[in-house]
Amino acid sequence: MSQRLSRRAKKSSIPPPESAMSDASDSEGASIENIKTRRSSSMSSIFSLTDEPLPPPNETDIIAFTSDNRHLSFIRNLHMADFITMLNGFSGFYSIISCLRFTLTRQSHYVQRAIFFIFLGLFFDFFDGKVARLRNKASLIGQELDSLADLISFGVAPASIAFAIGLQTTLDALCLTFCVLCGLGRLARFNVTVSNIPKDFTGKSKYFEGLPIPSSLWLVFLMSFLVYKQWTAADLPLGLLWEGKFYEWHPFSGLFFVQGCLMISKSLRIPKP
Repeated sequence: MSQRLSRRAKKSSIPPPESAMSDASDSEGASIENIKTRRSSSMSSIFSLTDEPLPPPNETDIIAFTSDNRHLSFIRNLHMADFITMLNGFSGFYSIISCLRFTLTRQSHYVQRAIFFIFLGLFFDFFDGKVARLRNKASLIGQELDSLADLISFGVAPASIAFAIGLQTTLDALCLTFCVLCGLGRLARFNVTVSNIPKDFTGKSKYFEGLPIPSSLWLVFLMSFLVYKQWTAADLPLGLLWEGKFYEWHPFSGLFFVQGCLMISKSLRIPKP
């Protein structure tokens, strides 16, 4: 019995392997360095113009989204920047709701509200990236959330405003649909090819491949001017071609067709500021 106890005591006194000690020290050092990085990032300005790439999501975030079965686990695992991106999507959807109210009531303040919420979505689209860099934390689903919110705010919402102010023929609707689908395809292509676009020394892409979808705001500006001048419905600029035919068409809707073509263009390369 005494011999067994002495053997167990010798085994317990054997020091752990050097590899295990080094792994533990490395992980501890990495966690400390991560804490230091997060603390130092909190001192940066939220309006900083530098767009250095964020560190990739850590393994904890991946496990949380795939293995967390608690109630409201999705909301628990969202980052602060993700909530701001959600506000972008909310702004776009509320713009669409305002367009529907305008078509029901014909009260112009509803379409003005729809235009306002698109620009509010632009603010949130800018602000979420700044918050992510301030906190030095990349979200696992941030890029996908941002793309979907942009599609609502800068794709579907502007097309809804155009329909509400009078672009309602079959060919008009096809032009609006084409623009929205081009925006959808452009966002999907960006998510897949962004890693292949040449980068500068900070890791930021050197150019946009095709117009980014928020560029549709020039159409929103134009439509807000038309609403201000009350040039809507039958008073739309360029009038209505082939009136009474099944292919009647407002030439103004052709601007949405042009916008869609510019968004999916691969030859159009716009340098980033």
